Amino acid sequence: MGLLTILKKMREKERELRLLVLGLDNAGKTTLLKRFNGEDVATTSPTLGFNIKTLEHRGFKLNVWDVGGQSSLRSYWRNYFESTDGLVWVVDSGDRQRLQLCARELRGLLREEALELDAIRSHRWCIQGCSAFTGHNLLAGIDWLLDDIAARLCPAD
Repeated sequence: MGLLTILKKMREKERELRLLVLGLDNAGKTTLLKRFNGEDVATTSPTLGFNIKTLEHRGFKLNVWDVGGQSSLRSYWRNYFESTDGLVWVVDSGDRQRLQLCARELRGLLREEALELDAIRSHRWCIQGCSAFTGHNLLAGIDWLLDDIAARLCPAD
């Protein structure tokens, strides 16, 4: 393998990102991922465990981990944090009865030692209203996330 081939492979690795999609059960995580991937969203089953999809978007290879949100699975979320470049927290804003539970789970998630958030003094957040079912505004949120990750992790071309 020549030096140029090695450099090219290293450059391609820089454009590979790991995204973690979390939220309560039935929030729309799998539907969001299926819509983003151009799949049929008419039927979606609850995720028992996790799904991994590898997608291409804007020159990035995205390894997206969609982890089940049932209460019995939430304690395992910490096992997925390592090597994660970005987190998508999915909220079903129509499920008003569970918004407080959703907020409590997110606060607990942010306290996790594995995320090392206590060492970070500022956080970059984007709340993007969208519809996983129709795809409305979905790309705006994904594009914001990729821009933010790229600014932190990927050197300028």
